[in-house]
Amino acid sequence: MIRKGAALSLLLLAACSSGETEKQAEAAPPPPCESATFEGAALTHCTATPGHHTIHMVLGSKAGEPYRSLSQLAVNRPDKSPPVAFAMNGGMFDADGQPIGYYVEDGERLHKLNRNEGPGNFHLLPNGVFYGDTDGHWAVRSSSDFAAKVTNRPDFGTQSGPMLVIDGKLHPRIDRDGTSLKQRNGVGVDARGRAHFVISDEPISFGKLARYFRDDLRCPNALYLDGSVSSLWDPEHGRVDGGPPLGPLIVVEKTAMGGETKANP
Repeated sequence: MIRKGAALSLLLLAACSSGETEKQAEAAPPPPCESATFEGAALTHCTATPGHHTIHMVLGSKAGEPYRSLSQLAVNRPDKSPPVAFAMNGGMFDADGQPIGYYVEDGERLHKLNRNEGPGNFHLLPNGVFYGDTDGHWAVRSSSDFAAKVTNRPDFGTQSGPMLVIDGKLHPRIDRDGTSLKQRNGVGVDARGRAHFVISDEPISFGKLARYFRDDLRCPNALYLDGSVSSLWDPEHGRVDGGPPLGPLIVVEKTAMGGETKANP
């Protein structure tokens, strides 16, 4: 027979344990990547949350050779690296896998901002920059806005194009549903500071991808990352996309890191 005092202690212990479990459930974010559907198209949507994730750009090994694939990134992760939530290709590149626009990795600028005119998606102006720091402050800006307003070099940054959403409006030169249908990926940041990464699991138009960022994810600014080569590494679901050689890679880690003193942009 359990005495009243002992029974009360057990009840209090159970209540405390339940409370701790609820707090842990509230603190833990949901799986970063999930399936989604928009206007009949199948997508994968991954979310990086400040305080739970850090974001880094990775081009290749310290020897200077680009990885060119997510599987190569996976097998070359340094020992004791923070666990990867997900990774995605991110930014336009040349035939050797080198960035052709603004690129910053670990606070070091490897390529300056590219504001040249020319053919192709990158030059469908305005293009833009996805950037941020290790404290979880992330943003997407058009390249002209970035040049005018960002005075300190970020911890990471990658330039791509075109912009999909600019201050809540779709890129003026993107058709609602053009005839060019490809597997595509992009990134946007919402009002809460979360970075949303989207990759289509089937060929879609620029317009549909842009509307998903604006209408469903409520991202006032979103940036196209690439098409045809679009790839995702989602460790939790065992997904590592292969395909054509890649360039810059965006790596979202589960472990927070401290920031460093900023250099000039």
